[in-house]
Amino acid sequence: MAHALVEMRGIVKTYPGVRALDAVDFTLRTSEIHALVGENGAGKSTLIRILTGAERRDRGTISLDGAMIEPRTPLAAQRLGIATVYQEVNLIPDLSVAENILLGYEPRSRLGWIGWGAMRERARKVIADMALSVDVSRPLRSCSIAVRQLIAVARAVDQRAKVLVLDEPTSSLDAGETAQLFALMRRLRARGLGIIFITHFLEQVYEVSDRVTILRGGRCAGTHATGELPRLALVSAMLGKTVERAAPPAAVKSPGVAGPRRECLRAADVFRRRAMQPFRLSLYTGEVLGLAGLLGSGRTELARLLFGLDRRDGGQIRINGRLIRRHSPRRAIRAGMAFTPEDRRTAGLIAHLSVRDNIVLALLAARGWAKRLGKQERQAIAERFVRSLSIATPDLRRPVAQLSGGNQQKVILARWLLMEPTILLLDEPTRGIDIGAKEQIESLIDELRARGMAIIFISGELEEVVRVSGRIMVLRDRAVVGELAGAAVSTADVMRRIARPAAEDGHA
Repeated sequence: MAHALVEMRGIVKTYPGVRALDAVDFTLRTSEIHALVGENGAGKSTLIRILTGAERRDRGTISLDGAMIEPRTPLAAQRLGIATVYQEVNLIPDLSVAENILLGYEPRSRLGWIGWGAMRERARKVIADMALSVDVSRPLRSCSIAVRQLIAVARAVDQRAKVLVLDEPTSSLDAGETAQLFALMRRLRARGLGIIFITHFLEQVYEVSDRVTILRGGRCAGTHATGELPRLALVSAMLGKTVERAAPPAAVKSPGVAGPRRECLRAADVFRRRAMQPFRLSLYTGEVLGLAGLLGSGRTELARLLFGLDRRDGGQIRINGRLIRRHSPRRAIRAGMAFTPEDRRTAGLIAHLSVRDNIVLALLAARGWAKRLGKQERQAIAERFVRSLSIATPDLRRPVAQLSGGNQQKVILARWLLMEPTILLLDEPTRGIDIGAKEQIESLIDELRARGMAIIFISGELEEVVRVSGRIMVLRDRAVVGELAGAAVSTADVMRRIARPAAEDGHA
């Protein structure tokens, strides 16, 4: 049996008001690919930052090859043999492949001159040892994203790494590029390296890893041999709930509008390379369609494609019967669509502007300079929405940054309701707000649905998606893997659909 290469015992890390890691144990063996998984806030990044010297632990011990270590900086960890390749490759695009591989370790003459020929020869040997085929003299910027990832791995291994940390390395790769990376990982494993593989893709965990450790809420929820861990058990451990204890099916919601429902949004075979696999979607007036899945499943990517924030590489989108050819947020808004983003503080609000100005922002942009709103009109509009949405603010002139999270979310909703959209995309509208504000927003969503608005609702809390939605599309690994409606809308059924092996998935 391979011996323990890295042992982390009783790791504790506390930030002001938050215990990020609570007595976490983690062991990496030689010749092992060890997956590290968990939802947002689970503690994965903190654990890795401590191992790689970017953070200091409060308590606990770390050993490497049986010797206690205390990496105080990333450079110190690198010198110990712990290398990290991040999701965003931190190499220099304007330098050549060879220069990037040997940056800081260039062969030099006695006079200190760089030996360019020796550098290229050394880089060729490194590339050949990894069974890669790359011209080491070409600029890195001319290489694909996948090749840059492989070169970053080559650089780490050439620095005599014993431990290789791969942080979401496949997030920007397609299936063929991912297979190429996995082949390299297996070759490195055969050479005795220990590899920590951080990923949100469940199928990739089962495809390439030997063991998997699940973190949840800053604690270790278990370490298992991957082949012995059922997919449903993995999903349950990540979410902290079992199918047996999952919430019961939601009550079937009535359409809420008189007469036949009208299709107001249709997406046909829409996709974006390296971001979202082809999907189909229909949305009707007076309904809430939930998007459910684990972190990294593609929920936000799907919404951004529908709103035109990201350019699609294929497929068609119709909004209220109108084919949207050159998609953009401006065209989506004109067609009757609104979008509240996941990160309200940086992508939804202008923090230093007042509550009033944040509410009327979209209307001002739509009217343009030729039809400016006077101060009294802006004040009256803002007062109306503050009353109707019960936004708690002592003064409309107060900067929106000074409001609570729940009231900030209401300000964003007020901005879009002022535009009278027929379709509303809500990405994590209740994240980080108290339970009272959450109930108010859920009630507002149901009220808007009853008026005939069509809503797409995204949340990482499965119970909330089930509670709010009349129909649910389930996503996994950036693909739609199923749809639930009526009596089938339950947390347990969503969990089963997420955990179902890819080989059993039908066409969504």
